[in-house]
Amino acid sequence: MKLPARRTNTFLVIIITALACFASVQESAASDRDKKEKGHEGQSVDSGSFGVFMSGHRVGTEKFSIDQTNTGSVIRSEFKTENDPNMAVQDSVLELTSAGDIRRYEWKEVSPGKAQSVINPNSEFLNQKWSAGPGEKEHEQPYLLPHSTNILDDYFFIHREVLVWRFLAATCKQEKGQVQCPIKQRTQFGSLNPRQHASSPLSAQYLGREKIAYKGNQQEFNKVELNMESGPWYLWLDDQFKVVRILIEGDNTEVVRD
Repeated sequence: MKLPARRTNTFLVIIITALACFASVQESAASDRDKKEKGHEGQSVDSGSFGVFMSGHRVGTEKFSIDQTNTGSVIRSEFKTENDPNMAVQDSVLELTSAGDIRRYEWKEVSPGKAQSVINPNSEFLNQKWSAGPGEKEHEQPYLLPHSTNILDDYFFIHREVLVWRFLAATCKQEKGQVQCPIKQRTQFGSLNPRQHASSPLSAQYLGREKIAYKGNQQEFNKVELNMESGPWYLWLDDQFKVVRILIEGDNTEVVRD
């Protein structure tokens, strides 16, 4: 399928230029290097929040940001439960190289507990260390998985957006000034869920354009399906290829960009 010309430049900026995971890193100007030395985080690619709904009731909020740096990209997220007297709060930071490989992944439970987990590349594979809290025994588990494995942790839906960008970069091509995305062509990926200490395969396919109700209006978006072991996830993306809605039919769960 050919995407309309008015979206071509935006698509290329997001997939080829803005997101360091899928683009080669260019040499920085002297001023940029100076900013980096002062702690400059880089160029913002996406930021905002998702509302998480189960059976129509809001149960959580995820605040997120994706920044491009001179050496890769950083994906930060904070998830909080809603209307919960024992509010759960979790943070995660995913650091990727310019090639999209895992540099480091850190997860922390802020409330009500203090559990934490870290994944680092180890030689050609991945290694996870975690504990239930300060003073608790630390556990360690190696995974015979490549550094290019996709991190898809529980509660952090922005990880799915990063995976979709990776999928689009791998399948869509530019021809004669147009970006073409093949419809219903499945692409296989490997994933790791650190919270569940489990890896699994998944596939993605572009389903074309579809009109849905979003913020009170009928709007047309790009639709992508992620076929997980637990069942299909459907994602709708706007013309900047940012996720605006996720539907997990099996869990009666919907995620909507605020």
